[in-house]
Amino acid sequence: MGKNTTTSSSSASPAGGSGGALFKTKAGVIAATLGSAVGLGSIWRFPAEAQANGGGAFLLLYLACVLVLGIPVMLAETSLGRAGRADAVGSYMKLAPGKHWWIAGALGVLASYLIISFYMVVAGWTLQYLWDSISGALYDGAVSESALALESTFHHRMERYIGSDMAPLISTFVMIALNAGVLMMGVQKGIERASNIMMPLLFVLLLIFSIYALTLPGAGEGLEFFFRPDFSKITWSVAANALGQTFFSLSLGIGILITYASYYPSSTNLVSTSVTVSVLTTFVAVMMGVIIFPTVFSFNLDLSQLRGTTLVFVTLPEVFSQMPGGRWWSVLFFLLLLVAALTSTISLSEVSILFVQKRFRRSRVAATLIMMCPLFLFSALCSLSFGSLADLKLFGLTIFNFLDTFTTNWLLPVCAFCTVIFMGWFAPRGTLRDQVTDRGTVATRLYPAICFIVRWVAPVLILVILITSI
Repeated sequence: MGKNTTTSSSSASPAGGSGGALFKTKAGVIAATLGSAVGLGSIWRFPAEAQANGGGAFLLLYLACVLVLGIPVMLAETSLGRAGRADAVGSYMKLAPGKHWWIAGALGVLASYLIISFYMVVAGWTLQYLWDSISGALYDGAVSESALALESTFHHRMERYIGSDMAPLISTFVMIALNAGVLMMGVQKGIERASNIMMPLLFVLLLIFSIYALTLPGAGEGLEFFFRPDFSKITWSVAANALGQTFFSLSLGIGILITYASYYPSSTNLVSTSVTVSVLTTFVAVMMGVIIFPTVFSFNLDLSQLRGTTLVFVTLPEVFSQMPGGRWWSVLFFLLLLVAALTSTISLSEVSILFVQKRFRRSRVAATLIMMCPLFLFSALCSLSFGSLADLKLFGLTIFNFLDTFTTNWLLPVCAFCTVIFMGWFAPRGTLRDQVTDRGTVATRLYPAICFIVRWVAPVLILVILITSI
């Protein structure tokens, strides 16, 4: 695919990205990679996007995007990571020495760090709401006179909490410290062990909520909204949003998959891993739709009000307050959301930690502290942008909203575009083929289609996202 033929997967060192550290088991590979993809994007963001973009119409386009774009791009990123056996910058430098492709990796590191800065804030909200659910404080003063009264109660509570400065700061700092503790333990004892525990727990909790939602009166109406596409609602804008959600859900374009793939053993089947992770991530997103929409229709809530933080931190507590045993359902849900938040923040943090380890030759503990300590400042600025810094604007947006918009609408598609262009056209000849087919032993028949998508289809679709965002 390129003129340079000196580097391929066969010549890549078997050493892992972190001083020889590799994921120990196949289950660990799946759990860790799945944890990097299944997080706030699938559980917090997906239902709101589905609601805002036509329900079943959005779901149909999202499924098509995962199949046509998500899996091939994931294969391109994991191929780059395992072939390079380094951080997001080092993998480009190893496969294209003396070239400027490392800038694409640097943008991925930057994107992941900017995202983690505001993700820690949302994770902190989740921790606080879990604690308040356990203590019962979340429902103090909640009344059941009407849905409107309840919505007003929980909306006011959310605004009062995030605008209070100190309380969300403390929760955010606790999440930063918790992440640092896991990450300092390394790949196997930290990331892999945590993923092996948290991902099964997440699926168990999702299953419990799904079963309950399906037993609610009026659940069929919610399922019809979610699963029956209204083709009149399919537009270019909805298609672009589905593509963007695919990137967000599968953690494409932010260096996570390149970083995690550097920890894959040489025996890892990249096609099988990418398909499994994509299917399970999609399954989680669909399960969230099965939980949310039957519940919303059953309790006669205003579907037009389901947006972003409102969906999770206002609307769902409203639902729980009307359910038998609602306090314990609330505990289970925010535990689920906390697990998703942890898998997201851990994987995002690992990108920059490995970068510091490899580029500046630091120990695991030192790299973790170097990258996590500044978050006490950066995440604090994001948190305070809902409170005392609310009037501080960047291009008309608060600090939190600016980082969210800039990373999601710009950096993610740019980084992913660079990855597919590099792996499709400029990587050393045979790199993508050797990684995807394990030197011709697996998925040989699928490779031509994968290569075509990486070289031609994916770049065009990613440009559509970028242009639509502009």
